[in-house]
Amino acid sequence: MLKAVIFDMDGLMLDTERLLQRFWCEAAEFYGYNMTPDTVLGMRSLSSRYSEKYLKRRLGEDFDYRKVRAKRIELMNTYIMRSGVVKKKGLDELLDFLRSSPLKAAVCTATDFERTKMYLENAGVYDKFDEFICGNMVERGKPAPDIYEYACRRLELAPHECAALEDSPNGVISAAVAGLNTIMIPDLTEPSEDIKPLLFDCCESLDKVIDVLKKELNEGRI
Repeated sequence: MLKAVIFDMDGLMLDTERLLQRFWCEAAEFYGYNMTPDTVLGMRSLSSRYSEKYLKRRLGEDFDYRKVRAKRIELMNTYIMRSGVVKKKGLDELLDFLRSSPLKAAVCTATDFERTKMYLENAGVYDKFDEFICGNMVERGKPAPDIYEYACRRLELAPHECAALEDSPNGVISAAVAGLNTIMIPDLTEPSEDIKPLLFDCCESLDKVIDVLKKELNEGRI
């Protein structure tokens, strides 16, 4: 039986993946590196432990990851504080449904807690979650399963009692390997043939997840 729904954040709840592409590229250019949007696309949901290695492979061992990342955070935070962040379609409807159901709602993101709180408060949904599990709380982030395994421990639930909502392949791998019922809501890419077998379901937007959960409820699995 499902007892909780665990949400990724960037690209899943908030339309921030496009901002990440923009500001990673701008920050890299600021320090004289040539980074393309396709390069940023390949590290969606990766923790800093993995994204640093990934970028050094793509851009060279002299790539100063920490300096560029700090600049990206500065640029992106300034933009969000000035312009706000856009919520993905169906987020409010899904969260309202969960609040009327017996299901818990949690966040499981590669982003650190401080920025997670800032972004979700900016979007007006921070108070709608029961738990927050962030990238700086585990040694290995996505695509390793550790962060979802830790999320289940925090919720005091078994993995099969949780549904994970993810938009990226790295996030799907993390949740599926941890044993959660993984639902993909694609953002910038559709699920590839090697990702599809890992999925419990795939929905075009967050409001469509309500239909999946209602079916589970009607069949006595919630």
